[in-house]
Amino acid sequence: MNKLLPLLIFIGLIFSSIACADLADTVSLLKPSVVGIGVYTPTGQPKNQLYGTGFVIGDGTYIVTNNHVIEQELDDNLLQKLAVFTGKGQAAKVKLAKLVARDEEHDIAILKVEGKALPALSLANNDFRREGSAIAFTGFPIGAVLGLYPVTHQGIIAAVTPTIIPVDDARQISIAMLKRLRDPYLVYQLDATAYPGNSGSAMYDVKTGEVIGIINKVFVQQSKETVISKPSGITYAIPVKYLHKLLRKHNIKG
Repeated sequence: MNKLLPLLIFIGLIFSSIACADLADTVSLLKPSVVGIGVYTPTGQPKNQLYGTGFVIGDGTYIVTNNHVIEQELDDNLLQKLAVFTGKGQAAKVKLAKLVARDEEHDIAILKVEGKALPALSLANNDFRREGSAIAFTGFPIGAVLGLYPVTHQGIIAAVTPTIIPVDDARQISIAMLKRLRDPYLVYQLDATAYPGNSGSAMYDVKTGEVIGIINKVFVQQSKETVISKPSGITYAIPVKYLHKLLRKHNIKG
């Protein structure tokens, strides 16, 4: 056994290096399709406000994000517009956007941008991925402070779990929770940490780059962690099957 140990360690290092190489290649290909979501105020200082992350699909003019990322009401007096930010850092560019579809139940929104098409991501099929599957997501954690610099986190699918868990006290149940209690659905629970600003990021297969879910930092926690006085840092993702359903409903090719 002692003689085999160095060989096993060597083999493990080789496979670890291959996995890292796969992810590095995937991230390099995906980054141009990762965008910031926010508001453009032509008379404001600053003009651009970043609220979350999105990703490009379809013909390169459709952007997917979380519905809660774009819920802030725009001020017409300030000429505010929904915006998508491309590029990174000081070289970032602004594309005006409009909402074309939303699914409040699953917290998904689809935007359409003006101008030249962007590189699009491929969507996985409706099948749930197995627990233990390697995943990653790229977005703009704490983007309002750190700026438009894409950051990648990796982990695994820790569980496939319902959006609602029982609570001990009826006072913990909100109106939104009551709606979800009627028809709970399964989401991914991840062994990976997301931060404010990551909401709307594509969760993807580290090898193929296919989108298998949408990172959700707020919406799911409001359902699952109401019973916890200090919500955990657990990250959840909405399965891509619900995005497919929304695309079909609005005749959008994903």
